[in-house]
Amino acid sequence: MRDRERVKILVAAGAFKQSLTAAEACAAIARGLEESRLGATVEQLPIADGGNGTLDAFLADGGERISLRVFDPLMRPIDADYGLIDEGRTAVIEMALASGLELLQPAELNPLAATTYGTGQLMADALARGVERIIIGLGGSATVDGGMGCLSALGVDPRDASGKAIPLGGGGLAEIATIEDGLDERWRDVEIVIASDVENPTLGERGAARIFGPQKGADPAMVEVLERNLRHCFTVVHEQHGIDVRAAEGGGAAGAFAAGLMAFLNCRLEPGIDLVLAQNRFREKLDRCALVITGEGQIDAQTLDGKGPLGVAKLAAAEGVPTIAIVGGLNIDDRSLHEAGVQAAFSIVDKPMPLEEALANAAELTQRAALRLGYVLRLGNWD
Repeated sequence: MRDRERVKILVAAGAFKQSLTAAEACAAIARGLEESRLGATVEQLPIADGGNGTLDAFLADGGERISLRVFDPLMRPIDADYGLIDEGRTAVIEMALASGLELLQPAELNPLAATTYGTGQLMADALARGVERIIIGLGGSATVDGGMGCLSALGVDPRDASGKAIPLGGGGLAEIATIEDGLDERWRDVEIVIASDVENPTLGERGAARIFGPQKGADPAMVEVLERNLRHCFTVVHEQHGIDVRAAEGGGAAGAFAAGLMAFLNCRLEPGIDLVLAQNRFREKLDRCALVITGEGQIDAQTLDGKGPLGVAKLAAAEGVPTIAIVGGLNIDDRSLHEAGVQAAFSIVDKPMPLEEALANAAELTQRAALRLGYVLRLGNWD
């Protein structure tokens, strides 16, 4: 039997999209392990990689949640939250809460019109509170506006040839003739950290419009319009400000939102999962840990590019702790996943069922999967 002080399980799961938040997923896994009478100490740590649940993950160990009236992607007033951590020195903004896909109905998706202005309003409020750093999670945005909406809320002033303000959204970028930098001087001393694992460049076949435009409602013709508009926008930026982000690695994230911020702010990109795990002292939580259980809605080839579960597995492996994943869908061969650091993965779907049924019953299915895993772990004398 193992040393009881060593038998601790850390449940570090992310959100199961359209069904469970990260906290709900962790709780369901913990309930299943408890039901199995495994006899191990279980600690829960909700995670995120810059997308859904990023704000909650950063606030898991404390901080202040602030609610602000801002504009959604179609410039309708909504309430959106952001957080303050590190005794108010760092703001955490989840872009999707102000400029996200889930704020729109399917028929409303239109990246030619959708704007990041609301995200800029959150950033402006954080600046007014005297923050020194802003972490922005980019997942789930509804926009392909090159970040110009956000920057407009901060004081950047793109105008057309007649001197009028351009329309917000990806469609208005075609009209840009001049871009004035009217940013508050305080931005020079604020570090912007973009929490993103996207390596796509701003433009081109792997760029913002062609890769991410369809996810935000763009048909093939609209994709080409967005590509031309982004190219025009960032050519003007280059010509007038001497900053070229047209081929910037990671610039394509969130509809080239990343490229826009790179051009005008003190900005860098960092994998979101690394930021979340560092903030929540993940390495410390691995002390005396025998196993990590991670999870998300689906593990696929994109997961290998640095999504949450792989970030967890890599850091755990560095401390000699194995990782098992409980997931909604498993769309990758087991050998590749094992070689990436996840010792085994189990789907919560235990019989043929429609997707709608799986989503509706995700909590119960996740708990049952953890129960089965607990029974297996008991074979190793964990109890």
